[in-house]
Amino acid sequence: MATHTSLQRRLETRLQEILGRIGRIERDLRKTPEPDWQEQATAVENDQVLDGLDDMVRAEVLGIRRALNRMAAGEYGFCIECREPIGEKRLEAAPTADRCIYCAK
Repeated sequence: MATHTSLQRRLETRLQEILGRIGRIERDLRKTPEPDWQEQATAVENDQVLDGLDDMVRAEVLGIRRALNRMAAGEYGFCIECREPIGEKRLEAAPTADRCIYCAK
């Protein structure tokens, strides 16, 4: 359980970092377009990259929230498919893992 406490702190810290990043991405996407058409083209390309990053970051937030919910419910560290314990090394490497290594394959 001590490991889960440190993992919980890691997940909560990461969640706060990501939420801050999402806020910055959303602010960047809402910026007023440049009057120069070349600058607008560059801005559109940047927005497309930011949209892709936004999707990835939101997926990570979802995984973190699911892991934190499993922790709160006392279900963290157990595979959602076979209900066997997930290895501590796997949880250290991937704290949002919800399947044991066998079920993940």
